[in-house]
Amino acid sequence: MPLNTQPNFSEPGKRYFQIFSPGDDFYEALIDMHRDLSDEQSAMVNARLILLLSNHIGDISVLREAMTLARGSINPNA
Repeated sequence: MPLNTQPNFSEPGKRYFQIFSPGDDFYEALIDMHRDLSDEQSAMVNARLILLLSNHIGDISVLREAMTLARGSINPNA
């Protein structure tokens, strides 16, 4: 299924994808956020970030879709 890369901020239930700049500023900031943290600290920061972003999104159908997509890429038997 191709991703919709057009920003969408006005229609509930639509996915919010946006084309990132060539430098992938988000990924750089995410890596910087984890720099010098232990594995446990990194997991705690990820959990807090997930809760903060989920609260910001505030649409349970969007959150469920994101959880399904995230889990779908993981093989539980690996």
